[in-house]
Amino acid sequence: MQQADLHRLAVDALRARGLLDHFAPQALAEAEALRRQGPRAQRGALRDLRALAWFSIDNDDTRDLDQLSWAEPLPGDGARLLVAVADVEAFVVHAGAIDSHAAANTTSVYTAAGVFPMLPLALSTDLSSLHEGQDRLAVVVDMQLDAEGMVTASTLYQARVHNHARLTYNDVAAWMDDPAHAAPGLAAALARVPELEAQLRLHERLADRLRRQRVRRGALSVRTTQARPVFDDAGQLVDLRPDEKNRAMDLIADLMIAANSATARFLAQQKFPSLRRMLSAPRRWDRIVALAASHGVTLPPQPDALALDHFLAERRAADPAGFNDLSLTVIKSLGSGEYAAEQGNGNGGATGHFGLAVADYAHSTAPNRRFPDLVTQRLLKAALAGEPPPYDAGQLALIARHCTLQEDNANKVERQVLKAAAALLLHARIGEVFDAIVTGASPKGTFVRIARPMVEGRLVRGLEGADVGDALRVRLLQVSAELGHLDFERV
Repeated sequence: MQQADLHRLAVDALRARGLLDHFAPQALAEAEALRRQGPRAQRGALRDLRALAWFSIDNDDTRDLDQLSWAEPLPGDGARLLVAVADVEAFVVHAGAIDSHAAANTTSVYTAAGVFPMLPLALSTDLSSLHEGQDRLAVVVDMQLDAEGMVTASTLYQARVHNHARLTYNDVAAWMDDPAHAAPGLAAALARVPELEAQLRLHERLADRLRRQRVRRGALSVRTTQARPVFDDAGQLVDLRPDEKNRAMDLIADLMIAANSATARFLAQQKFPSLRRMLSAPRRWDRIVALAASHGVTLPPQPDALALDHFLAERRAADPAGFNDLSLTVIKSLGSGEYAAEQGNGNGGATGHFGLAVADYAHSTAPNRRFPDLVTQRLLKAALAGEPPPYDAGQLALIARHCTLQEDNANKVERQVLKAAAALLLHARIGEVFDAIVTGASPKGTFVRIARPMVEGRLVRGLEGADVGDALRVRLLQVSAELGHLDFERV
């Protein structure tokens, strides 16, 4: 199958799930006008922080860069950590044509056929992207950390920033493992930006402290692997390969969790309503308890994040090769996160995030690709300008429900297109037997994942008694690229 065929299937899948597959002419006209005119006038004070040695770390092929960071040591082994988030609000007019598209889809959709962006590319990969060598507007989360990784103070403000080095996860992770051998791109950046090596080392220490602090509160140390489509030079799909997390990805994740938590606290202090990201309690704690028992570990009958993370740490040490599959089982049993409205009047409304072990958490660091982050940025900039909230708690509750629904729809589209790609890779292998792990078991069906190619399919025969986490041998019965179906039977 060529990428064009996958693109057609992806468009059909988007439409079937109620997602827009293209921008309206009015949205594209808005984007073109912004290209000519630039960002809207800023409200409130704007700091000039372009001289700081800001840098980004992202995927090799990422063009919508949302965050930069910079840090400095403080007396007493503390540190100051700054995270700059692209000021997308400066370009997207509230209730305009671009905003209407973003509010409808609520997220960029990343499929094996390509990306369906939430914002026109003229914004997300250009004007509002924090590209290397460009001056950009940003909202900065300014945090102070103590020697133990506690955020002791934080504030937010608007600023001009400049990305001095665009780095990639793979290059930084390899350098962290072996600093004596830097990839050419990273080596050039280290030579060009004298502060960069010290910044990377300080960032690594701070991320480790932040992570340890959350682990002490019960943050879960899970690690999963996702499939990445691989195309040859002619655009032909040739494989679905595992795309594993690395140390640089963990580093950025730890920094963003801290920034998102500081953002949620800031809005609460301003008595503003807000959108929160939450995971209150595991959906299938009973399954997690049974999973631990199968390894000789007794977990409490009620959800306990610390006890669960201790079990995960033990299994990671005992069976590193099988830890990804174990992590997948736990994540499936935890259930999906969701968005909720926090009232902002001291009466609560949203709970914390069980898996991250944080009480206050708002998605705010990816406004080029997630609508909740853009909504949060509008709230932040209104608070900084001394203006009333642009949304009330009731409006945010509606947005939260819609964003949760569309995130689920986007995930289903991504899985369907991935299965369509896998169906074409596997159509000549019907009848073969594979090792599999059960990834879902509900009245809607039982699903299994095979490793090569890494893809999920439905167990249509022999599903009796199969539950999340079970290791099975399965035979491929049939595939349908058009429907994105792979059917297996238990051997």
